[in-house]
Amino acid sequence: MQNIKLRDEFIKLGQALKAAGLVESGVDAKYAVQDGLVKVNGSVEIQRGKKLYDGDEIEFEGNIIKITK
Repeated sequence: MQNIKLRDEFIKLGQALKAAGLVESGVDAKYAVQDGLVKVNGSVEIQRGKKLYDGDEIEFEGNIIKITK
C-alpha cells in the first residue's frame, strides 16, 4: 500500500494516480478512469475529477493508494 499525503483539503483522482506513479500523464489517467479500471473506496469510479479526501482509498492494477492528511 502506498500513501499520498494531502497538501490541500483534497486531491483529484487523476492527480492522485499521477502522484503515485501509476500513470504517466493526465491522458493516461483519463482513459484508465473512463475504462472503469479504477476503484475508489471499493466502487468503480468514472470521474477523473473526483475529489479524494483523508481516508479514501484508490485501487488500480492491483495497487492500493491511501489518501492521508
